[in-house]
Amino acid sequence: MLPPRHASLTLLALLAFAANSVLCRLALGTLSIDAASFTAVRLVSGALTLVVILALRHRHKRMSALVLAGSWRGAGFLWLYAASFSFAYVQLDTATGALLLFGTVQLTMIITSLLRGERLTGLEWLGLWMAVGGFLYLIVPGLTAPTRLGFMLMVISGIAWGFYTLNGRGSSQPLADTAGNFVRAAPFALLLYLPFTDSILISSHGFWLAVASGALASGIGYALWYSVLPVLSGIQASVLQLSVPILAAVGGAIIVLEPLTTQLLIATGLLLGGIGVFLTGRAKQPARPPR
Repeated sequence: MLPPRHASLTLLALLAFAANSVLCRLALGTLSIDAASFTAVRLVSGALTLVVILALRHRHKRMSALVLAGSWRGAGFLWLYAASFSFAYVQLDTATGALLLFGTVQLTMIITSLLRGERLTGLEWLGLWMAVGGFLYLIVPGLTAPTRLGFMLMVISGIAWGFYTLNGRGSSQPLADTAGNFVRAAPFALLLYLPFTDSILISSHGFWLAVASGALASGIGYALWYSVLPVLSGIQASVLQLSVPILAAVGGAIIVLEPLTTQLLIATGLLLGGIGVFLTGRAKQPARPPR
């Protein structure tokens, strides 16, 4: 059981991750800002916040060395995730988008492990197929199914975040690497304006929602998460993240006034339950060599 301080910080980090979906949908669903501008403001404000946090934590180190951590590959994945995320939320409601994002991230990492030759136990296979079933059920044609474009964009966003996570595994300075990736990705967000110059829309309300997404939900959220990550096991961290789509769904229902449909609730149970079963199976197994 986590000490109260670590438990509180963990909860705040998970709430911040869920808030990204709520803030994005709140801004784009009300046409307060266009998706390209939201992405640019989010990445720039996130980069500035992370640089300030690093400066306060490492006053004895040169900032140039800290903010140039990370990699161009990581920045590319981060940019693709953020851009697809914003454009997807023009089409999707908060809960559906968060579930698609989280499910795709987890499935991307699981499938990557399979392609690398990792063997799965029966319990892990059961969890995997439950998750896939929930994923497929969510997109069954019907009144509550997400639009095809929104679905594809959020899946791309999830795949990009999955590879971003895999790219950063084993990092000895994850917060500095994240800051460096945000700094690298921020200027490229401006490229999104090129094909959308006729549809730029930035109200003060939308701008500050994007700032909140970048500075609070992303920048401070990642700082909180990386501060508690050392005291969590890999399985604990993965299981705790199962709550993010649920928190986002609750936030969408309360703040954005979006309904929670039966299809979404069943898909959520299958997808998150399947991932939970998969992680339970993995926790019971020793480290396994690849095939």
